[in-house]
Amino acid sequence: MIGLISATAAGAAARDRLAAAWPDRTRVYDGPVADAVRRAFAECEQLVCFLATGAVVRIVAPLLADKASDPGVVCVDEAGRFAVSLAGGHGGGANALAREVGEVLGAEPVVTTATDAVDLPGLDTLGLPVEGEVAAVSRALLDGEPVALRAEVAWPLPPLPVAAEGAYTIRVTDRLVEAAEREVVLRPPSLVVGVGASSGVPAEEVLELVGSALREAGLSARSLAALTTVDAKAEEPGVVEAARRLGVPLVTYPAGELSGVEVPNPSDAPLAAVGTPSVAEASALLRGGELLVPKRKSQRADGTPAMATCAVVRRPGRGRLAVVGLGPGARDLLTPRARAELRRAAVLVGLDQYVDQIRDLLRPGTRVLESGLGAEEERARTAVEEARKGQAVALIGSGDAGVYAMASPALAEASDDIDVIGVPGVTAALAAAAILGAPLGHDHVSISLSDLHTPWEVIERRVRAAAEADIVVTFYNPRSRGRDWQLPKALAILAEHRAPGTPVGVVRNASRPDESSRLTTLGALDPATVDMMTVVTVGNTATRDIAGRMVTPRGYRWQTAQEGAR
Repeated sequence: MIGLISATAAGAAARDRLAAAWPDRTRVYDGPVADAVRRAFAECEQLVCFLATGAVVRIVAPLLADKASDPGVVCVDEAGRFAVSLAGGHGGGANALAREVGEVLGAEPVVTTATDAVDLPGLDTLGLPVEGEVAAVSRALLDGEPVALRAEVAWPLPPLPVAAEGAYTIRVTDRLVEAAEREVVLRPPSLVVGVGASSGVPAEEVLELVGSALREAGLSARSLAALTTVDAKAEEPGVVEAARRLGVPLVTYPAGELSGVEVPNPSDAPLAAVGTPSVAEASALLRGGELLVPKRKSQRADGTPAMATCAVVRRPGRGRLAVVGLGPGARDLLTPRARAELRRAAVLVGLDQYVDQIRDLLRPGTRVLESGLGAEEERARTAVEEARKGQAVALIGSGDAGVYAMASPALAEASDDIDVIGVPGVTAALAAAAILGAPLGHDHVSISLSDLHTPWEVIERRVRAAAEADIVVTFYNPRSRGRDWQLPKALAILAEHRAPGTPVGVVRNASRPDESSRLTTLGALDPATVDMMTVVTVGNTATRDIAGRMVTPRGYRWQTAQEGAR
């Protein structure tokens, strides 16, 4: 919850705007300002104070205890010009909150944390437990000193300017080791513990068993990702409570799935009890991984039979492939989600001219793999291969990456061994439509006239179907120097079903500095004026030129009523 505090009418107005934007995330604190700040500090994860920074500093200074647990504090001046990350920039999320507040209120976020100021990801903001000399290693990164990355467990980290060797080290491991001097240890959630249990098992017995199994194997409990078990134990109180106290989810699987997993230590007891010869080993191994600790039983002080078993598996880090649509070219049509994925990627794969569009948005240390036109399948394979190495990868394309772009070849290469995230973008058809007016107000279709990958017979059949169905058509890849006859042929097919006066919109380089557009007709369009950077939109029989704008009504009844009134 975010506590909101203000002292004046102007501050209250801005406060109320934020509260209206985030009704489920915020709580307004009234009363004397100092008391309100103190109450919010004790009760909320974050605070936004519409007060002078000096006043807030004096109030919260005695309350600060530990940057890892203190709430993040953001100050907004009463004019709403600046959102200042005052305290808890990383641990309390104040830096990110300042940016969010800025977006809502139109304020400039002010972030002074050193890593954020130079666009480096903070080592304590990677979403992983962190140990060791965070400040010293962060300072080395900031100063450009060589910092070595030792990834004992492959994990998709954001870009970091690391070297093969260095006096400072970032170590990614799930082993139970202490950070050395000048070292930061990151704990990836790579360990899964399968648990079998008898009815009525105490949570303490499960916790002691899990803890001893990890310690004796030299593994860190901070890398524990989940407890797993059979569905029949999904509500076993001792198992549920153990997962809660360990701070990890309890994941359960049907006995039928578990019985199909090959394990080194099957047993008749669980087969009779829950329908599978293995629970601990099978549930931990079901999604793959390396068995580090085979099934072991709990030890009871009174000598009675064990009520719990466990097994420990290390699952490899899954690479992350974000397929990112960059939009039609204008920077303000690049979505915030796309920006975030570009900043998160340690490896960027893309067409060289698209890389040039967004190179300035990449974080230091991002590895860029670019190639020229015609290498789409190669780029897709490269992106998937990098993700399979455990990297965080962004594969970029123009418009929406799923529309005549990189998503299709990438997903054709990818299997279920990596995570794939699709990031939508504004397509060329949408950008052109917004310039023309509202040509896509009713049913519409996009057709590429490039026959490099699709036989012309197939393209022609699709154009004819759209013509007969009276659907608005947007043509991608309409004409190039080597392909100059396809557009005239497509227009001729449409002309068999639509009048010569049917509006046609022609937009070149939509949203870019040299954008141009014109509204013509099906009978008057000269295909020679069209190239590969152009989008051609042909209206249906209801599309009209209204005040110089191309408009397709949402329903034909609207058009009929309008014509009847004339």
